[in-house]
Amino acid sequence: MEDFLKNNDVVLMEAAIVERLRRSNDFKLHQKLENAPLIYNQSGKRAMVNLYQKYVDIANKHDLPLLILTPTWRANRSRVESSNIDKTINIDAANFLIEFRNAQGSDKNKIKIGGLIGCKNDCYLPDEGLSAVEAELFHQWQIEQLVLGNVDYLIAETLPNVEEALGIAKAMATTGLPYIISFVISKEGCILDGTNLNDAIKYIDANTSNNPLGYMINCAFPSFLCADKQPKDIFKRLIGYQANASSLDHCDLEGADNIEVNAVAEWGDIMIKLNHKYGIKILGGCCGTDGRHLQYIAENK
Repeated sequence: MEDFLKNNDVVLMEAAIVERLRRSNDFKLHQKLENAPLIYNQSGKRAMVNLYQKYVDIANKHDLPLLILTPTWRANRSRVESSNIDKTINIDAANFLIEFRNAQGSDKNKIKIGGLIGCKNDCYLPDEGLSAVEAELFHQWQIEQLVLGNVDYLIAETLPNVEEALGIAKAMATTGLPYIISFVISKEGCILDGTNLNDAIKYIDANTSNNPLGYMINCAFPSFLCADKQPKDIFKRLIGYQANASSLDHCDLEGADNIEVNAVAEWGDIMIKLNHKYGIKILGGCCGTDGRHLQYIAENK
């Protein structure tokens, strides 16, 4: 993964998966596990393959590498064990993507698969976050399952609380796999618990023996970073941004029937600036995004 980033100026990451499935009205997502159980359903599996394939096709057309993520954001041990779902769902989800990648022929080497986890509770309510000790213990099972699934790297996304992020980092650090910690931020460019990004990055780096490969932001419009106001130090460690399509705040987006998305070009120009001016290499889409967003980056990078 280090060479993957070092040898490429731009690395695409998938755009929305679960949000697009939810809003398609073709599937009823699992109440606790979101889209993860769709890997056991032929029509659901086919729908996910179609979404991943569109992103792969864009990357291939422009000769760009691509990061894709297992559909396991909510498949932690507590949710899996309280559902009537196979306990190997994280391993099975990793195998689903490995099978998908193997079907890409000679282009498969340009694709890396990330084992995805999320915070335990609401990703927009930092006060519900776990302590570092609690988080390390709570998330260890899912992390180990994803490692058994032979993912290329681990990633924790939409983290609103620095203490829970530290616990996750500690658990991931023991696996020997490269891993990424990704925060959700406010319009002011701070993590939702109020911690500034520079302090959070230094805190986690100082308290993990095997540091993260880097840090990312996701589930926030790209302007939320307020990049011009951030200390330059963070761009030595901030390697990616998986951005929402809308500049509305999280409280306005959560549970909305329709997302009012900003123009693709506006979104894309900010993302490209993050790459050109600040060296952020991994560029992808979160809620409200689709292939048009990745296409814009690929064509204008």
